[in-house]
Amino acid sequence: MPTHQWQTSSYCQEGDACVNVAIDPTGTVELTESSDPTGAIVRTTPEAFAALLREAKRARGR
Repeated sequence: MPTHQWQTSSYCQEGDACVNVAIDPTGTVELTESSDPTGAIVRTTPEAFAALLREAKRARGR
């Protein structure tokens, strides 16, 4: 597995299971869970990830 600079969600509390995000050399967005960073990695396009973030922010504002 390549080494990435994972960034932990700013909403993460210490001890909680958090989402980590990284960009691979091809520009693919990768997501993994902080409690098992070597486990499953979800890969998506930057456009799809941006749409996910927009929807999460919209839903949170309801």
